[in-house]
Amino acid sequence: MKAVIIEDELVATQNLQRLISQLADDIQVIAVLQSVEESIEWFLLNAAPDVLFLDIHLADGSSFSIFEKVKIPCPIIFTTAYDEYALKAFEVNSIDYLLKPINQKNLERAIQKLRGLIATRTDNSDVVANVLAAFKESKKVYKSNFLIPHKDKFIPLAVNKIACFYTENKMVKIITDDNQTYHLDNSLEEVYLQLDPTQFYRANRQYIVAHKGIKDISVWFGSKVSINLFVTVPEKIIVSKARVSEFKAWFTT
Repeated sequence: MKAVIIEDELVATQNLQRLISQLADDIQVIAVLQSVEESIEWFLLNAAPDVLFLDIHLADGSSFSIFEKVKIPCPIIFTTAYDEYALKAFEVNSIDYLLKPINQKNLERAIQKLRGLIATRTDNSDVVANVLAAFKESKKVYKSNFLIPHKDKFIPLAVNKIACFYTENKMVKIITDDNQTYHLDNSLEEVYLQLDPTQFYRANRQYIVAHKGIKDISVWFGSKVSINLFVTVPEKIIVSKARVSEFKAWFTT
């Protein structure tokens, strides 16, 4: 049985591969993909595997956007950091999921369910569509404030005062509308999952930008675009060619 893993965290990928080799020696991982762009290209050039292990959120966008470009008929096992409320979308649509951090017991359950899916289902596209619809209908409360650690106290910071988040030297930093910089202990991935996706956009691996913080957008070489903010940032915020349409749709919604 051939498997593909779409995951942008090296540690998570290594852990999943190790567990697969321990529990199912008939499953061969033939590709590990790290981004939406890379995944679309791979599936356009290769036949679908027998199973896909898919992280919901990747550094360059939602993995659901992959299905807008290519058809993936094989069973899918999602790996996710979403809470139990959101996961009901999977439970009612017969797709299994692995809640991070993935452990042996849960992977074993997923593989058993996978074998059943392979025996009874030839095309998984309708199930994916149902999951997408369920997620769009689900209501989630997004973070409105952060508590910023500073010496022996915490500083409250309203989300609507933030222009962008970015990583620098493996540290997450915030730039506010008045050009103040703060540090966060969370990872950029953890931060993004707490933000309203209509107001914040994951431009690339380094940056999350606020809709209201965008001053203008420059055309960049290679059909990319550069996001220019009202505040000063340490480097260009580049959106890849594959995600320009998605970004424009987000910005104009």
